[in-house]
Parts: sequence; structure tokens; C-alpha cells
Amino acid sequence: MRVQATALTDWALACLRALDVPEDDARTVADSLVQTSLWGIDSHGIARLPHYLDRLSRGSDRARPRIVVTTTGPCTAQIDGGAGLGIVVAHQANHVAIDIARRNGLAAVGVANSGHCGAIGLYTRAAARAGLIGLAFTHSDKIAAPHGGQEPFFGTNPLSIAFPRAGGEPVCLDMATTAIPWNRVMNARREGATLPPGVVIDARGQETVDAQAAHALRPLGGADYGHKGYGLALVIDLLCGPLNGNPFGPHIAPMYSELDTPRQIGAFFIVIDPQRFAGGPMLAAVVEQMARELAAQPGQPKVPGDPELASEGRRRIDGIPIELGLRAEMRDWSQRLGIDAVG
Repeated sequence: MRVQATALTDWALACLRALDVPEDDARTVADSLVQTSLWGIDSHGIARLPHYLDRLSRGSDRARPRIVVTTTGPCTAQIDGGAGLGIVVAHQANHVAIDIARRNGLAAVGVANSGHCGAIGLYTRAAARAGLIGLAFTHSDKIAAPHGGQEPFFGTNPLSIAFPRAGGEPVCLDMATTAIPWNRVMNARREGATLPPGVVIDARGQETVDAQAAHALRPLGGADYGHKGYGLALVIDLLCGPLNGNPFGPHIAPMYSELDTPRQIGAFFIVIDPQRFAGGPMLAAVVEQMARELAAQPGQPKVPGDPELASEGRRRIDGIPIELGLRAEMRDWSQRLGIDAVG
């Protein structure tokens, strides 16, 4: 089934309102999830809303959190998310970072006590659209085996960096430090699909394509070069966890179990004003020049972010695909909350 973005947004808004999420916050979450689905990032799009609804209904994500912003220096701030929805908390933290960078040229903002913040590229793109350079990091509970190990220890611990681009959407790198995100495993389990080879291991440490048997993700780089993804995951966990007073890896409440326990997820945002540097006035134009030169190369390489824009163009016309398992979850939540189902 394919559903238009506007219909999915309306459904998400109705669900969130039914669970007492304030209107502005509900709009932020709904728009963010649907935008992520439009980009083709189905692991972090509308498919995650049923999970957020489950945590809201149990109180481990709070519909009306008390978010506290503490200025800790001319270029730094700390955000306590009050166990709120991670997308709401992360957008607020990113806005704080953007404001600081506009005033002082550079910002570093840490987040504590938050929930899952969705696709990290949402935030860096917002900074880049404002003419700034955005960097963002977050972490999660243990779902990835360290290089050389076979038991999960770190999360997917993604990072994103985005640059402004003259006349177009930002160039945006948005990537996990694992071969695939764990949410892709969850989607495969729900839909009865297999996984690509080389991305997960089973409980014996053996490679598998069976989503049901997946025990841990492999780090980016796979069996031979996984030290690269593993190293990135470790330093990102330190930035998002201990630096902000949050737990790390195996000490974070699991996303899909212990649903009554707040997760205490962290994030870290860095925003840079390019105008404070020699190439700043021309940076956006040079980014566009680089993209054009790359596209003129044999094979027509795309810059990071362009595949998502192409997906958005198609899905705004054709609709966002909703697999059978997700459709059933959405129908179930519609019934539980007494709202109209989608499709």
C-alpha cells in the first residue's frame, strides 16, 4: 500500500494528540517522521511511530516533558530532555546550537535524558539551510558487536554533517557506524524479509541473513575492516553518553524491551558559522560546484543527500510504501486511540 505524505502526517498528528502531545510538538514529530520516509529512510520514518506511541502510553517517553536549557559558556549549552520524545528534544537543542553559532560563530550543545531522536540528518540539514555547517551525533543501547567481538556492546551511533549548497538542498552525510541500522532488522522481522549478507551475526557469532536470528550488527567495514566503524561508534558514544552525564552502550535501556524504562539517550550538536572563515562567503557556491563536477565524472557520482532528494521527488508523487506488517500496526493503533485508520 502506498499512502500520500499528507495523509500519513494527519494520521501521525491524530495519534500524538490522542496521547496528549502538545500541538507544536506533535507537528514536529509527525513532520520529521514523514519527511524521513519521503527521503526513503524507512528504518527511521513513519514505521517508528508505533514504537513512540507505545512508550508514550507507558510513560517512558513523556508527552509534556520539562526541557531545561542551561547555558554553560559563550559557545556551549546543556539540554536536559526531561525524558521527552527525542525528536522534540533534539530539534530544540539544534535550534539552541544554531542561535549560539549565529551570535558567536561556533556552538557545541549536549543533550541528556532524552528518547530516540530519529534520523540525525534532520538536524544538520536544518543548520545548513540556515547557511551554517551542522554536525550531529547520537547513540543507543547495545546492538552492535565491537570489531573482533561477537556480543553487542555499542549502538548504531550515527553521525551527520551537512553543508549549505547554493541554489539547492544541503549536501548531507547521514550514516550509522554499523553496516545497517537495527531498525532495518526490526522492519525485516515484521515483514518476514531476509537481510543482506555480511551485516549481522547470530548468537554464535556466525554471519546470518535471517532477521529472526540476528543477535548483533556488524560495525561499518564488515568482518575485515570493522575497526573503522567500531572506532567511530566508541568515540560517538563518549560524546553523547558520558560527556553529557548519560549511560553508554550496555547501560542504556533497550529500545524494544524494558518499554516502561526511560532510555536516557544523549546527543551532541556542533554548529559552525562558515562566515568566520576565509572561504565562508563562497562556501555554498563551491559546494554546488563540487556537486556539478562530481556529476560530470564517469558514472555520475551523487553527493550525499542527493539520493534522498530523488526519493522524495518520487514518493511525493507515488506515495510512501507501507508494508503489510506496518499497516497492521497502524490499524491497531488507530483502533486503540479511536481515530480513523490510514488507507
